[in-house]
Amino acid sequence: MLPSVTFLDLETTGATPLRDRITEIALVRFDHGVETARWQTLVNPDQPIPPFIQSLTGINDAMVADAPRFAQVADTLLAFLEGSVLAAHNVRFDHGFLKSEFKRLGITLRQKVLCTVKLSRLLYPQFFSHGIDAIIERHQISGLARHRAMGDVEAILIMLADARRDLGEDVVMAAAEKLMSAPTLPPHIDAHLVGELPEAPGVYLFYGENELPLYIGKSINLRARVLSHFSADHASTKEMRMTQEMKRFEWI
Repeated sequence: MLPSVTFLDLETTGATPLRDRITEIALVRFDHGVETARWQTLVNPDQPIPPFIQSLTGINDAMVADAPRFAQVADTLLAFLEGSVLAAHNVRFDHGFLKSEFKRLGITLRQKVLCTVKLSRLLYPQFFSHGIDAIIERHQISGLARHRAMGDVEAILIMLADARRDLGEDVVMAAAEKLMSAPTLPPHIDAHLVGELPEAPGVYLFYGENELPLYIGKSINLRARVLSHFSADHASTKEMRMTQEMKRFEWI
């Protein structure tokens, strides 16, 4: 794979980084293809964990009551990420939460990222679904703690080990490098469609699940403006929610 890549997964109290908080962190770091670090910790989110999230992850308020707060593990996490590409399944979610947590500490996180959802799509285009549950079924993975941070990281590592064995190291590397050179987009957005955006004036429309636009904007440079929505640090909950809910876009 890449010279240094850290596979990471988070569990959180919800889906909005500006409001919700991290409850668990797990990561495995590789340098030049060799595992060099493995770390996990529960995190006290300083807010109640909703019942649905407790049911999904198995992490409850009592489990995190005596866990360190994010500020107490921030330096350790930064040391693991230093000089490494951050890889995660739907990396925009995990990266967004990390940026928000570090921002609360006055730290700007600047990290190269790799989305393993998109990597799975490049490596296994014959399959329709590329969520972790689909990967577990596809690769016949058993015995992992699903919806716990380290269990989800290990599922991705098994997928990539299978890909290197079945497709070859060069194919996996080429796919990773292709994604690293592309804009960081939500995993459900077609990169080819983004590539067709003109560097010219126009109007753009973001859509969710139905035919009513989530957002309509205009710009003298459509390509730059649309990409700014995807790469922004999301200063508001509204902006973050919009990019999460968006399924497609059009322009005029």
